[in-house]
Amino acid sequence: MTAAKNNGRRVVLRTTDLTKDLPLGKVVVHAVRGVNLTIFENEMVGIVGPSGSGKSTLLGLIGGLDAPTKGRIEIDGADVTNMSEGRLTEVRNEKIGFVFQFFNLVPTLTALENVALPIQFARRPKFKPEQRARELLELLGLADRMKHRPMELSGGQQQRVAIARALANNPPLLLADEPTGNLDSEASAVVMQALRDVWRETGTTVVLVTHDPELAGQMERVLHLVDGRITEEDQAS
Repeated sequence: MTAAKNNGRRVVLRTTDLTKDLPLGKVVVHAVRGVNLTIFENEMVGIVGPSGSGKSTLLGLIGGLDAPTKGRIEIDGADVTNMSEGRLTEVRNEKIGFVFQFFNLVPTLTALENVALPIQFARRPKFKPEQRARELLELLGLADRMKHRPMELSGGQQQRVAIARALANNPPLLLADEPTGNLDSEASAVVMQALRDVWRETGTTVVLVTHDPELAGQMERVLHLVDGRITEEDQAS
């Protein structure tokens, strides 16, 4: 496997022997098996693998949505492996942005209100909620959709709102789980371009899970996950 090069960049994500076993009746499924990752600031990394390879489980562990069976997870220098739920909630809100296949927007709120929401829950807000939300929606080409509710937006527009919301607190790490999986090819291309624009403009580290090798090929670095293990790594030329 090719080693990641840091070029003097700080580590944003590190996992050590990360393992997740899932009991399924009398059988134990080894969903993630001893994964060791080091990902640096301002990287764009794809994790690709077939259905059932453990991609979403791995991302859930990294994002603190699930607890590992064993191993260690560090986010931006903080060991989150055994954090209390209260502290972990703060870390997720301030250091990690999430983008999912299904947009998970609050249906009764406008795009502007959805994006501003995480700032209002931040322990130490870095931004004025409405001003920050406007800036991000403009960056993502949604200046004319700020007052629209999710049902008034296309799927691609909703996903761009979700990306803006994920960036609201300027997290060092953005995790995207099959972000184009619910979109047609045209909307998928727009969303992928939006993610690349965000990566270039904000310097946020992006880790994207996909089963699509073509999407993964747009990343700086691609990790191949098979049966819960990283089997190989490709670097952009």
